[in-house]
Amino acid sequence: MSKLRRFYSLNEFLQERHGGKVIKLSLDGGFTCPNRDGKVAKGGCIFCSSRGSGDFTSHMAPSITEQMKDSITLLSNKWPNVNKYMAYFQSYSNTYAPLSVLKAKYEEALNFPNVVGIAIATRPDCLSDEIIDYLAELNTRTHLWIELGLQTIHAHTSAFINRGHDLACFDEAVHKLHAKGIEVVAHMIIGLPGETIEDQLETARYMAKLPLQGVKLHMLHIVDNAPLGKLYLKEPFDLLTEDEYVVLIGEILKILPSDFVIHRLTGDGDKKHLIAPLWTTRKTLVLNHIHKYLKENNIYQGCL
Repeated sequence: MSKLRRFYSLNEFLQERHGGKVIKLSLDGGFTCPNRDGKVAKGGCIFCSSRGSGDFTSHMAPSITEQMKDSITLLSNKWPNVNKYMAYFQSYSNTYAPLSVLKAKYEEALNFPNVVGIAIATRPDCLSDEIIDYLAELNTRTHLWIELGLQTIHAHTSAFINRGHDLACFDEAVHKLHAKGIEVVAHMIIGLPGETIEDQLETARYMAKLPLQGVKLHMLHIVDNAPLGKLYLKEPFDLLTEDEYVVLIGEILKILPSDFVIHRLTGDGDKKHLIAPLWTTRKTLVLNHIHKYLKENNIYQGCL
C-alpha cells in the first residue's frame, strides 16, 4: 500500500496490477439464485433488490458482448481515455448454472477486446468442486476474483436476513478458492438491523483472519423492491447516521490487514427505489467525509 494512502484502494491495486486505470463493466448473466428459486428458499435475502443487486447492469442488452459495449458507451464520458476492462458478473448468483453455461458466459466476456480480468459475484453454496476446478483453470489465463457475500458472522442476523447458508459454508468456500490460488473478496453490510457496533467489529475481526484478497464495505440500503423495504415501511427501525457510519468505517479499517484491497467504502443505492438512508445517495460527499475523518484522526488501514 502506498504510504500516501490511508487505505489500499481497488483503483490503486488495479493500476499496480495492470499498469493503468481499469474500468469494471457490470454484467447481468441471466442467472438466478438458490435463495429465490426454492432450492434453498424463496424471496432471497431480505435486503436484496428484485434485480439481485444488479441495478446498474445493462440487463436489457441481448448478450454479454452487447452489455459490455453499452457499459463502455455509458462510461466513456467519465473515462474517455481508458481502454482496460474488468468484466464484472454482478446480478444474482453468477456460478448458479450448469458449467457449460458458465463457460459460455465467461469466455464471451474474456474474448471482448481489452478485457484484463473477470470478477464473479456469487454465493458460497454455489461453488461445486467442478466449478472451482474450472475457475482455477480460468485463473491461469486471466485476472480473476470471486466475490462472496458474508454480510455478517452472526447467526441471528443471518437468519433474520434470510441468508440461507451458515458461516461454515462461507469459510469452506473461501478456503477452497484460496487453495486454488483464486482471489476472494468478502462483502460486509454495515448497519444490519439488531447489530451493535461490537457485533460489526467482530465481523471485521473475523474477516481479518481469513485468506482474503479484499473486502467490500457498504451501508445497508432499504429499497422498496426488496422484502426489507416492506418491513421498514411497516415498522421503521433505527439506521446509522452518516457520522456514525464514517466513524465505524474508520474502526473497521483499523482492524483489516493493510494488504487487503478495499473494493468499496460505501455503496450506490438505486435512487428510484431507495427509501433510506437518503444520505447514501451523496456518494462523493460521503467518501470525502471518510477521507477527512481518517486524516483528522490519523487512521490507517491495519493500524491495530
